[in-house]
Amino acid sequence: MTWIATLAIGILAVAAVLGVVRLYTARDDASVAAVSDLIYFCGIGMVCLGAVLVGSSITMDVLAIGSLLGILATVALSRILTRGRR
Repeated sequence: MTWIATLAIGILAVAAVLGVVRLYTARDDASVAAVSDLIYFCGIGMVCLGAVLVGSSITMDVLAIGSLLGILATVALSRILTRGRR
């Protein structure tokens, strides 16, 4: 189980690095927003897997709040990008 979580953290880290590279090559605001979400949720995933490895239950509460805030930020950013249109 430990090596699987470690491998998953490595894959998420590579995805986050590729996302950072994509941030510098993105041409429009929607791409930047999507890549920013990718990087944010890669971070959430890495912290979650780290908490699983350590066995911390308090970190799971923090991650739940962080995930909720990330989803709300995504919805708010999409509303800004579409200028309030539905």
